[in-house]
Amino acid sequence: MKIILASTSPRRKDLMDLAKIDYEIMASYFDEKVDTNLSLQEQSKEIAYGKAKEVFENTQGDRIIIGADTLVIVDGKQFGKAKTKEESIQMLKELQGKMHSIYTSLAILIENQGNYKEYKELHEVKVFVRNMSEQEIEHYVDLEQPFYCAGAYAIQGFFAVFVEKIEGDYPTALGLPINRVYGILRENNII
Repeated sequence: MKIILASTSPRRKDLMDLAKIDYEIMASYFDEKVDTNLSLQEQSKEIAYGKAKEVFENTQGDRIIIGADTLVIVDGKQFGKAKTKEESIQMLKELQGKMHSIYTSLAILIENQGNYKEYKELHEVKVFVRNMSEQEIEHYVDLEQPFYCAGAYAIQGFFAVFVEKIEGDYPTALGLPINRVYGILRENNII
């Protein structure tokens, strides 16, 4: 059975590798425009599903497609990927000293001997960030240039020194609830 990760995220690849799952990567070209009347969390689930579905429709045979989407929400506001140093600094100023949520949506589509099954789930992790000085924020942004990360930080990097605690599954904070991926594969007798 072919297992395909519909993502080019290095973090998701690392998590799949850690789980010793035999898989391949196929980038999804899903246009991430979804119904804005949905909650941010529901939009994220639709994006993860759309990524998986786009790859599913461009492949054949018995296969499992894994799609994911991650978003950061603080005080009801979504933080995407910062595009500039200034935007990164502003996001981190808003995150410091507070708790925020990282939501990772998971979509898994399975076709096995003509039978189709799908999973659409949302997983939450709460991250508590200590107070940071302006110098610490600027130093972090200069050091890691986190322009590729939702919320302008990578929890697995130097930013970890600013995290007081997390509530929830650490791999989910990285972008893929690998324990759940593994569980779904086991439930379906794939591994």
